[in-house]
Amino acid sequence: MKRNTMLVLLALPAAVATWSGWVGLGEKTGFGMVTPLPGIADGFQINTAITLPIGVETYAAYALGAWLKSGGQVSDTTRTFAKWSAIGSLALGMLGQVAYHLLEISAQAKAPDWITAAVSVLPVLVLGMGAALGHLLARDSAQPAESPVTPASVAQPETPPRATRTPKRTVAGIDDLLPVGRSIAADLESRGLSLTRDRLLKAVRDTGRSMSSDRASALLARLKREADARPAEAVPKQPRAA
Repeated sequence: MKRNTMLVLLALPAAVATWSGWVGLGEKTGFGMVTPLPGIADGFQINTAITLPIGVETYAAYALGAWLKSGGQVSDTTRTFAKWSAIGSLALGMLGQVAYHLLEISAQAKAPDWITAAVSVLPVLVLGMGAALGHLLARDSAQPAESPVTPASVAQPETPPRATRTPKRTVAGIDDLLPVGRSIAADLESRGLSLTRDRLLKAVRDTGRSMSSDRASALLARLKREADARPAEAVPKQPRAA
């Protein structure tokens, strides 16, 4: 409430000064009393000079509010248009006040032609800018507001699913079967038989031990690695014939 009171106190003297300045300049540039409804209400007259402060200063405040409006409802195009048109309207307002006061202190009842030409086009100029800004704001309000970009909202590339691997079956330790396996391998070798998984599995089970096929395969691979690691026995050389 206090802030609104301060704004009213600031706006009142500015409104009085700009109103009197624009009306005075309008009267020096051909604006004055007219009958807007001839033949209908001949007694109703209006001073067209009031169109200058209402149009120029009101549009300046309107465009300034659109320029400084927070949030994502105002697009960059609309905000840029509002910015420069607000600055232009404020500049026209200042030039109008300067022109009026210079004409007033020099006691000129009629403004020069170039000032009259510039002031006479202001109502049409304000109408065009106001209509354009209104359409831009209506267009922006009809579009959904853009949500701020956050790292979580950025589209992440889809990670292809990893191929499912079949877990390998673990085989129980075979260290306790190594002595039996070595004995069986030596027995088969002495009989001139090759060491195979089926023979190894049958021989171990004949000893009263239980063993699965997987453990038999693991034990067979271990025995073959040991056999490959043993150094080859030296073959005795035959005596050379005399």
